[in-house]
Formats: sequence, structure tokens, C-alpha cells
Amino acid sequence: MIHTLTAPAQWQQVDLLSDLHLGPDTPATVARLERHLAETPAQAVLLLGDIFEVWVGDDARDEPFEAGIVRLLRDVSQRLDLFFMHGNRDFLVGTELLAATGMIALPDPTVLAAFGQRWLLAHGDAQCLNDAAYQVWRSTSRSAAWQADFLAKPLADRQAFGRQARAQSRASQAAQLMSTDLDADACRALLNEADAKTMIHGHTHRPAAHDLDGGLQRVVLSDWDLDATPLRGDVIRLSAAGLQRLPL
Repeated sequence: MIHTLTAPAQWQQVDLLSDLHLGPDTPATVARLERHLAETPAQAVLLLGDIFEVWVGDDARDEPFEAGIVRLLRDVSQRLDLFFMHGNRDFLVGTELLAATGMIALPDPTVLAAFGQRWLLAHGDAQCLNDAAYQVWRSTSRSAAWQADFLAKPLADRQAFGRQARAQSRASQAAQLMSTDLDADACRALLNEADAKTMIHGHTHRPAAHDLDGGLQRVVLSDWDLDATPLRGDVIRLSAAGLQRLPL
């Protein structure tokens, strides 16, 4: 049974963001996020995964960079409804970080029932079925046993693991992203189960709209990178007017 989030009547606009990949080396991206969250007219913001470049456990929230992001998100959650869905980089975000920031957890996938429509929201990595090696890793790393073992290690060891994983990921990221995409049959099956026509997700860093036939489609959010050239990033805004892609 797919979780459903029903928009309350006061929501007139909802912003969807993903793949910000925030870290100490992304100051311009952090600044643009802070500006967007301060200026958005939306009553709710849904973060659909990979908000952090790497998250090695909630005890990292007091580290200098992470503490700044916690303060930013906490301030935002006091002004509007802020939701978080796990991605493949920040799947270890737990209840302590959620409590510290005021974010509300969203299962992956979730149906957003809003403005007379049903929108299927996901991070997107679970549907990349042709990447068999990643799916094995995903299954392993989501297990309670693996996470308990990893989180029992000293924070410094986990941070070193995160740095190594990030370096390896960046070295192979371009090739991985271009060779990996969501399985169309899996997306259609999810949409039919959800009784929805549009799936919105991130993960692939390839913003586009894809026709899945039969009146179904999937819409891909952009990743954010305001610290490199060319600049990248967008927000999808949902309202009674439908779906709008807003470039940064």
C-alpha cells in the first residue's frame, strides 16, 4: 500500500526539490537554497532525497557544516511545512535529525493528493533496475543489520568512509548517470498502483518529462549545483494551475 499525503486546504502551492548534494564545498548552492526557501510563496516544501552529499548518521548534525544546515531547515520548518524523503546519499537520516530540523518523513514512494490530482513522488533510485550492482548495495545498506553495524562505528570512521565513497562516486558519476535510468515498466506499475498519472522524481540528474504511454508520464527534477559552470537547478511547483518547472 503506497502512503498518501493529502494536502490540507491551506496549501495553495507546493515546491518539490531533490539532489541538492549539500556539503562544505557547495557554499553557493547552500546560499541559493536559503534564498529560495526565504522567498518561496509555497506553503509546503518536499525534499525528495539526496539533500546532503553524504550523511553518515544523526550524530554528525553538530559538526560545523551540518549544524548550519540544521539551523536553516529548523527555521524554515517554523514558517512552512517541510518534508523529507530519503535518497541514496542520505538514507541514514534518522529521527534525531528529523526532530532537530522539524522535517516530516515521507516514505518512498508517496502519493501527494493535491489540487484535484494524485502525484506519485519518489527519489527514483529504487526504479533503476538495470543497475544490478547498485540494487544489491541498496538492499544491503537499507537493512537494519547493516545500518546498526555501520552506526556503531566511531563518527570519524564513518566520515572517512563517506569521503571515500564520495570520491569514488564522483569519479564514476558521469558514466553511471548516463547509463542508468528508471525502468519504464516499474514506473507504470507504480503509477497504476497509486492511481496516479504523473510520477515526479530526482536521482538521475537529467531533468525532463517522459511519456510512459496510456496517459502516464514521469517528470524528473534537476540536481542543484550553483558552485560550478554551467549552473544547474530547478524547482517543480504544484498548484491548482498544474505543474510548473521553475529554473533557478
